[in-house]
Amino acid sequence: MSFYEDHVFPVFLNIATRPFRRDREALIRKATGRVLEIGIGTGANLPHYTAAATEVIGLEPSRAMLDDARAVAATLTGPTRFEFVVGGAEALPFPDASFDTVIACLVFCTIPDTQASAREAFRVLKPGGQFLFFEHVAHPRADIRRWQDRLNPAWKKLACGCNLNRDTAAIFREAGFRFAELDAFEHPKVPALAGAIIRGRATR
Repeated sequence: MSFYEDHVFPVFLNIATRPFRRDREALIRKATGRVLEIGIGTGANLPHYTAAATEVIGLEPSRAMLDDARAVAATLTGPTRFEFVVGGAEALPFPDASFDTVIACLVFCTIPDTQASAREAFRVLKPGGQFLFFEHVAHPRADIRRWQDRLNPAWKKLACGCNLNRDTAAIFREAGFRFAELDAFEHPKVPALAGAIIRGRATR
């Protein structure tokens, strides 16, 4: 990882995602049992976990970001329930059906191989477990989507691999997830280019 990726971008990321704080909190509070959060980043979601999440494993490819997440966990009550693993989502180092909840929060925009990662999330989720997600995606309006396509190469470089124009709901469906709840909307606090959101809950 570069100095920009390890030290500059995480600051930008925390600022850019502040408008989603209430949305993220609502999502994370639904987590129960043994939880895997894919792409936990700097640990911004950690304070939102309730006691119903008895064990939380955060996966993140950036060691620098995981150091920040560990620092956040150390400030919380009961930090021993948090564990952090360096790695990518494309090959999860966990057995089949080993989690009650898997969380993807503003991460599938950045994962290099989304299809493999979605299949892995499906694999490690217990039958009847819940896959909770909150992701920004390709805009449903064709005119805005064209601008997303035009700007995506530059955006991807600036935002360390983040893509503006992914059809993430389709990726989840192809992996085998069944949507129990799916809400697609434009976030009122975010510019349209990055404001098309899907959130919800899926099952295996």
